[in-house]
Amino acid sequence: MIDIAVVDYGMGNLRSVSKALEHVAPNKSIVVTSSPDEIEKAERVVFPGQGAMPDCIRELNARGLKEAILFAASKKPFLGICIGLQLLFDHSEEGNVSGLEIFRGNVKKFESSEMHDSLGNKLKVPHMGWNQVYQSSPHPLWNKIENASRFYYVHSYYVVPEDKNIVIGESEYPKRFTGAVAKDNIFAVQFHPEKSQHAGLLLLSNFVQWDGQF
Repeated sequence: MIDIAVVDYGMGNLRSVSKALEHVAPNKSIVVTSSPDEIEKAERVVFPGQGAMPDCIRELNARGLKEAILFAASKKPFLGICIGLQLLFDHSEEGNVSGLEIFRGNVKKFESSEMHDSLGNKLKVPHMGWNQVYQSSPHPLWNKIENASRFYYVHSYYVVPEDKNIVIGESEYPKRFTGAVAKDNIFAVQFHPEKSQHAGLLLLSNFVQWDGQF
């Protein structure tokens, strides 16, 4: 029995994610896998992300993982991290590629012309570092995490969902953007909980205990 499958698609922050999960769930079986069969059989699935969207989609197709990810996202507790959030949407400006089309919406790049703080100072892209996440509504994965807690980001693109009701967390850089979405058995975040110390470990612990109901 696999309790948690961490999807290995040839890229992504796999070791950090698996080690963080082992820390919060030492009695669970956690497998880093590129096997569609193991992903479909696992009780819950984590899709971690780093890298570029075109490479991610190409590797999913090359490894025969797309259908397994769609199945997992429709049936069991599913946590997407960074690209694991972005690929859930229709389309990405990064490489002009289609995502898995689970959620309506697009992935857009931070516009350099808009990247100034309130004092007019230029903000860097990618957005990298700690930022507050403002919880839009309660969710089991926010359990015991204070609103406006800081999480670690590293990204140049952000999601723009058509359905604003799935947005469950936002951050500012400099304007508000989607930091987390949730619907049914899916919870996905733009930040990296595995790099976010106490708050991130709490979120991962909540995911391990989550029954997928929302």
